[in-house]
Amino acid sequence: MNIASSAFTHNGNVPSRYTCDGANISPPLEFSNVPEDAQSLVLIVDDPDAPAKTWVHWLVWNIDPTSTGTEEGTAPQGIEGTTDFGQAGYGGPCPPSGTHRYFFKLYALDTKLELDASATKSDLEAAMESHIIDQAELIGLYERGD
Repeated sequence: MNIASSAFTHNGNVPSRYTCDGANISPPLEFSNVPEDAQSLVLIVDDPDAPAKTWVHWLVWNIDPTSTGTEEGTAPQGIEGTTDFGQAGYGGPCPPSGTHRYFFKLYALDTKLELDASATKSDLEAAMESHIIDQAELIGLYERGD
């Protein structure tokens, strides 16, 4: 399974358009080679380099397993959960200092999840446990200018 973006390469720089310094919209994403037996997909975007904890930027679950990705500024068809910005939806990179890594993680599950939009990343990860049949990762880097 693969996740990619036409906006940046794996371990490449995320363009400022997709950050708090730009339009703060989600980058285009492409999903491929999803297992045929997948019942749903999950997208988690987080920043493990945040000062206090891994910062959650985007949560989407119950994505149609036949989805091939998303256009710029749109969410995959699914349920968006609550991020560390305190709301659902995409929140772009906005590191306080230095270069941070942003992990775009795609999971194929053998089930659909019974979670509502108030769910957090920990709720989502608990519900996914023992249901992951494949996963892929795209890492983008971002450092704010002076």
